Amino acid sequence: MNISSINPANGRLLKTYQSHTAAEAKAKIDQTHTAWQSYRETSFNNRAEFLKNASGILSERKQELAELMALEMGKPINQGIAEIEKCAGVCDFYAENAARFLANEEVKTEAGKSYVTFKPVGVILAVMPWNFPFWQVFRFLSPALMAGNCAVLKHASNVPGCALAIEEIIKDSGFPEFVFQSLLVDSKAVDTILENEYITAVTLTGSVAAGKKVAEKAGSLLKKMVLELGGSDAYIVLEDADLELAAETCVTSRLLNGGQSCICAKRFIVVEKVQEDFLKRVKQKMADQTMGDPLSESTDIGPQARNDLRDELHKQVLESIEKGAICILGGEIPAGDGAFYPPSILTSVKKGMPAYDEELFGPVASVITVRDEQEAIRVANDTVFGLGACVFSNDVERAERLAAEKLEAGSCFVNAFVRSDPRLPFGGIKQSGFGRELGVYGIKEFVNIKTVYIK
Repeated sequence: MNISSINPANGRLLKTYQSHTAAEAKAKIDQTHTAWQSYRETSFNNRAEFLKNASGILSERKQELAELMALEMGKPINQGIAEIEKCAGVCDFYAENAARFLANEEVKTEAGKSYVTFKPVGVILAVMPWNFPFWQVFRFLSPALMAGNCAVLKHASNVPGCALAIEEIIKDSGFPEFVFQSLLVDSKAVDTILENEYITAVTLTGSVAAGKKVAEKAGSLLKKMVLELGGSDAYIVLEDADLELAAETCVTSRLLNGGQSCICAKRFIVVEKVQEDFLKRVKQKMADQTMGDPLSESTDIGPQARNDLRDELHKQVLESIEKGAICILGGEIPAGDGAFYPPSILTSVKKGMPAYDEELFGPVASVITVRDEQEAIRVANDTVFGLGACVFSNDVERAERLAAEKLEAGSCFVNAFVRSDPRLPFGGIKQSGFGRELGVYGIKEFVNIKTVYIK
């Protein structure tokens, strides 16, 4: 079986890769397990040296890696460069902090000595998506490697070049051979890989459906998992908000990566008193975006990653319109080649419409008008998802209270768009998944939290 890389900007074949057979995948996992037997004994200083090297290589190759992303999944080149720089940053962060995060923790008991120590668990399987093909991998891989684990990657099938580029970076960084390998396999192979005795845990970022399937399998095998799934982030604009800031932030978040992000602003929940003014600003800003060749530095919006994804998004838009939503911008597939979809705005969005109930994975804003703060919170929480949320208000204490106490999500921001940061834990609740990545909490997801007691 072959894996084809297709340029979503024009539909042309970029390259065909020979996928790994089941026997080849098993052999690679065996190699990585063998590598772990010695890698687990390396010092934090040695691991940090390798990871610092990876950071330097990422910085050196950021232009070519950004071009690879643009070609394989349509990310605008400037956003691709920013993604690689963020990857370098997370490498530096864990290289500098992992030893402190995983230092033994003394606990006073009646024992002569008792403490908690954090030890690696083995080979982790990562099932990763195409939307941030480098960042999604490095945000799990950096802490995993610093904790003394090894890993194999089953990347999305439309970004095989990115998967192999990551393997090359790790190899060139000086890490021992086979501590990280990419498996070019179909998603149907994940169950078999999970059954491998040397796979001790799995981390997945992807759809709810994919997460449920992996969770069912991993659960049946009693293997630890972290899941980061979909999101339908609510951005609440209260009557005392700075509307220019709110509009700029909402548009930036909604259109980042062509709207193909779990933590994009997806539902704009606006108090009716300021709805007209806010919407006017948002419409102008979205209309001003330049859609085109992702390799051009002047492009704001590239193509969607695949034609089928673009078509599914359009189907959700049309169904929402059929049920009463009003499209005031975009909403039509442009003529010509490529999986392009324009920045679009749906208003009069109500419960029962895809634009209200489902995740729209593309550059479509769902505008929901509410009477007041109380209704805004109710609507924001009226979702199966719980990844991120945001509140805009000039009364920062009020907004902080809502973010900290009322909104049901893993990350709640005030007057700024939701984003992941190596210093802060990231993850969701409800059907957005469970477990955390990044920060001190992320590195402790895949370690044996071991009690040592000496009488």
